Amino acid sequence: MDAWIESVKAVLALPGYGLGSLFAASFLSATLLPLGSEAVLYGVLKLNPSLLWPALLTATVGNTLGGAVTWWMGRGAEEVYERVATSPHHGGAKRWLTRFGPPACLLAWVPIVGDPLCAVAGWLRLPFWPCVFYMAAGKFLRYLTIITMFLAGS
Repeated sequence: MDAWIESVKAVLALPGYGLGSLFAASFLSATLLPLGSEAVLYGVLKLNPSLLWPALLTATVGNTLGGAVTWWMGRGAEEVYERVATSPHHGGAKRWLTRFGPPACLLAWVPIVGDPLCAVAGWLRLPFWPCVFYMAAGKFLRYLTIITMFLAGS
């Protein structure tokens, strides 16, 4: 068991492969913080191209977990309701999310609107696990597309 733990720690070590950094960047970029994980993903793959699938999965899991945290932040955002309810866009966004439900979370990967989309989904109390599933699917496809573009440019 100790050997397995050491091997996992070695893979996640920052100087060794950077998967830990990629996870952290992917997680934080899926919260409401204005960050991106693409540069870290590119760096990991440029330094070690054999980590294609582990990097893709690490970025997807980190970004999905960050989206799930944002969903929970939205669910607890009762105070924001008063400000959002008076916005002219509130009715349209609410109708759109109510109409499409959890599949709307496929767009969680879209820059600028994706993270708030997760928060609004939580605020509207859309079902958590279906939202997480659609977030993961959208984010996986996004990172797969980015990796494909990196490989085509190399």
